[in-house]
Amino acid sequence: MSEKQNRRGLGRGLSALMSDIGEPVNVAPNRRPDLFVPVESVQPNPEQPRRSFDEKELAELTDSIKEKGVIQPLIVRLIAGKTDKYEIVAGERRWRASQQAQLHEIPVIIREYTDTEMLEVAIIENIQRADLNPIDEAAGYRQLMDRFGHTQEQLASALGKSRSHIANLLRLLGLPEEVLELVVSGALTAGHARALVGQPSAAALARRIVSGNLSVRETERLVKSAKAGPKQTLSKPSARPGKDADTIQLERELAAALGVGVSIDHIAGQEGGKLTLKYKTLDQLDSILRQLNSA
Repeated sequence: MSEKQNRRGLGRGLSALMSDIGEPVNVAPNRRPDLFVPVESVQPNPEQPRRSFDEKELAELTDSIKEKGVIQPLIVRLIAGKTDKYEIVAGERRWRASQQAQLHEIPVIIREYTDTEMLEVAIIENIQRADLNPIDEAAGYRQLMDRFGHTQEQLASALGKSRSHIANLLRLLGLPEEVLELVVSGALTAGHARALVGQPSAAALARRIVSGNLSVRETERLVKSAKAGPKQTLSKPSARPGKDADTIQLERELAAALGVGVSIDHIAGQEGGKLTLKYKTLDQLDSILRQLNSA
């Protein structure tokens, strides 16, 4: 079997792997019912991509299992060379909560997975979590694409997502680490982060967004302003420290008459100073010259 075939999950297809994760508890009469195995006979997958488990959420799941039991069976595979020891493919969180609930047995569905398929299913299960933050979701998509050769179209079809949703999340992975951490913590939403993609000063802008508690719409305006750079107002030149009202008014009148930015700077202690005309295009320069020649 070629390496390429192995990378694509041995030809089973992403949809086939997805269907195993969504295995129902109440199986049809013509199918084998769930198998219950001792909790201690099950062990976690050492290659599990999810490394941290929220203690509060785990406690809530534990309480639910104490009351109603494990609603969704774990998906496991037999450990090589063993007949009664299993490795978790999907459902480690349920296994941990079952231990805390002091259950003796848990429901499982046994599947024959290769190491490649096992990792693929573990990543897919993480992506399907309702509480997954946008960055971890994007990282899951990237893993599936890089390690197993799946395209965005394949992921969108199998996971029930739009291609644009997957593409937009993948773009977030190009943001600076500081911005990614703010999204993971919940300080920034995916909408905020999308507006920052491609911005050289993304980290600085992100800090301003968080400190100012800006909405996504306000963030978009901030980014647009950053792209445009400092703006010159023709009729209202910005005031500088030390300029009196008469000087500011004169700047405004000249700017309105000439159609360009005007700055008047007096030399402290003297009657002289500097008059600066700021043009943006050659047409503006020609206009200034014509007005000066006709004066």
